[in-house]
Amino acid sequence: MLIDQNGDKQGIVLIDVALNSAKSAALDLVQVSPSDANPVVCKLLDYGKHVFEKKKSISSSKVKVKRNTVKEIKFRPSTDIGDYNIKLKKIKSFILDGDKTKITVRFRGREILNSNLGLDLLNKIRDELEELAQVDQEPSLEGRQLLMVLSPLKKK
Repeated sequence: MLIDQNGDKQGIVLIDVALNSAKSAALDLVQVSPSDANPVVCKLLDYGKHVFEKKKSISSSKVKVKRNTVKEIKFRPSTDIGDYNIKLKKIKSFILDGDKTKITVRFRGREILNSNLGLDLLNKIRDELEELAQVDQEPSLEGRQLLMVLSPLKKK
């Protein structure tokens, strides 16, 4: 079975006739069905162009895939208001770029006794970002760190 460059079926033809028609059209004769099929289906096409377009479509589909990355910002329970504002801006930029953000409050020494200061800090961040982000992981104490994970709001 021979299919020409326009996609029209030419019917069952001899291999010599198919090769001559491919040569006259300056195209390649490509077998598109398995070799054990009956009848074998061949197509006239520019094989180099076909392979190029296939690679191009695969690479363009890879570009469209956005990886979800997790960015991390670290605070201390005694973070000053200026540093807090700068880090809050950075968190907003991460969220607007579509990245998840892990916010860590790290305690040293006896600061762990006042872990409520870190909890208050995380709650303040959550309240300021409630229109941009949702909480994926509620604040939890893991060792000497208090963790919270924010992700962008789902678009409706």
